Amino acid sequence: MSYRVTALPGDGIGPEILSGTLKILEKLSNKYNIDYQIETHDFGGAAIDNYGDPLPKTTLEACEKSDAILLGAIGGPKWDQHPKRPESGLLALRKNLELFANLRPTKVVEGATRFSPLKEERVAGTDFVIVRELTGGLYFGEPKQLEEQQAIDSLTYTKAEIERIAHAAFQLAESRNNKLTSVDKENVLASSKLWRQTINEVAENYPNVTVEHLLVDACSMHLITRPTQFDVIVTENLFGDILSDEASVIPGSLGLSPSVSYGQRGTKLYEPIHGSAPDIANQDIANPTGMILSLAMCCRETFENNAAAEELENIVYQLIKDGVTTPDLGGTAHTSEIFNQILQQL
Repeated sequence: MSYRVTALPGDGIGPEILSGTLKILEKLSNKYNIDYQIETHDFGGAAIDNYGDPLPKTTLEACEKSDAILLGAIGGPKWDQHPKRPESGLLALRKNLELFANLRPTKVVEGATRFSPLKEERVAGTDFVIVRELTGGLYFGEPKQLEEQQAIDSLTYTKAEIERIAHAAFQLAESRNNKLTSVDKENVLASSKLWRQTINEVAENYPNVTVEHLLVDACSMHLITRPTQFDVIVTENLFGDILSDEASVIPGSLGLSPSVSYGQRGTKLYEPIHGSAPDIANQDIANPTGMILSLAMCCRETFENNAAAEELENIVYQLIKDGVTTPDLGGTAHTSEIFNQILQQL
């Protein structure tokens, strides 16, 4: 089978971390017989500069035809005052492709506990996934308006939206350690009352999965004090955005975390969870790990090639363990050096 891949370099450090990752993809394709066709398109701020829109029609059409999308990063202060900011392009892409589920793994591998800002004994063995609902909630709710003296954002969810993300999270829990933590604000929000009620109903279909409920403020505390207690965390859009960014620093850097977003149409979007970091762009010091591990997820989820994914992950984790890291983790390695090391080992 030949897979269709769309590359979206984006802004800031996006182009440099994606270009090196695409070289790794080429090497993997030769080694593991992965047949793919790739197109590169403007997206985010770069697309605003060239097309006046963060998600041009040509980019959307390419993404709609793709099996996998590899996204570098988007955004930056350059476009803060533009009528359509780069982030609106990402929201539109998620909505158009119906990418309702976002999976963000957090893992502290053996030998890498020293990079965490938390005590080593507290983070050793951390391995969980946050499943974030991606197309509902405050980011998409209506009405939404901004006036001089007041602003309105609507937090809306339907039962069907909660059911489908719940099934995705329960199925993931079944493939891991059969433990699911559902996060809400049920003591205050009506949407969270519906959320908790629906999670409990869906749970009846997964009798082997142990379910616990946590309020979002309690969860944010437990992520720091007891990160190893979690296996799969499922939550709504805003809470998932915040909690996954908090979780990403447990291994030591925002630059380490990959993600995948998917829906029912087959297309999957792979991207690191960090931003475009324009202050360090083109300096050859950006951490490419999140992007590289996103490619590993692509190998496993889209290309269905576990061997390629495992080899790539093992190489990356060994480099971290050996201290071959970029400055964000206290190392001296350049971005290009990380890519060259991986290419040589492959």
